[in-house]
Amino acid sequence: MIAIIDYGLGNVLAFHNVYERLNIPVTVAKSSEDLGACTKVILPGVGAFDHAMERLEGSGMRDRLEELVLRRKIPVLGICVGMQMLAGSSEEGAMPGLNWIAGKVRRFPSKSLALPHMGWNDIRPARPGGLFSGLENDARFYFLHSYYFECHDPADSSAAADYGDSFSCAVQRGNIYGVQFHPEKSHHWGSRLLKNFAEM
Repeated sequence: MIAIIDYGLGNVLAFHNVYERLNIPVTVAKSSEDLGACTKVILPGVGAFDHAMERLEGSGMRDRLEELVLRRKIPVLGICVGMQMLAGSSEEGAMPGLNWIAGKVRRFPSKSLALPHMGWNDIRPARPGGLFSGLENDARFYFLHSYYFECHDPADSSAAADYGDSFSCAVQRGNIYGVQFHPEKSHHWGSRLLKNFAEM
């Protein structure tokens, strides 16, 4: 059972609808009790980093999530700000992140780029299969962000995209996955990625 974390931020209904169309069992978790039967977790997020961290802390689900992800090793997929929360910190705010993947969230250099980075962009998976199975060539995803995840270990970057320079648009360490783009808004490419995650 996939649990979508509902802490007041993110396109929870859109993810739920994608999985219903795919006939994949899904539930919405609003409390730690709702996470009891889950085998995978989606952590969506929109808006500012500190606000998202505050909302997650206030939801009462963080300790349970850390037990599931860090100790039981169930797969988790962070999306947009949900991916950024996987880092240790962000230039957007002062609060610490989850620090599940070592890295820092940095702002794009605004002098040379229009921000936010918004619209469709090609991606380049670092390796075939896994989350990007069937998406190795010509996959496009929808982005809306002004910050990007800088991995401390380059091996944790699982896909790249270009906006000015190349940046990590997806990360992975073990059972922990993150994507900067919005698969729930990315048509058949996004549905395929969410299906891949469900089948891991």
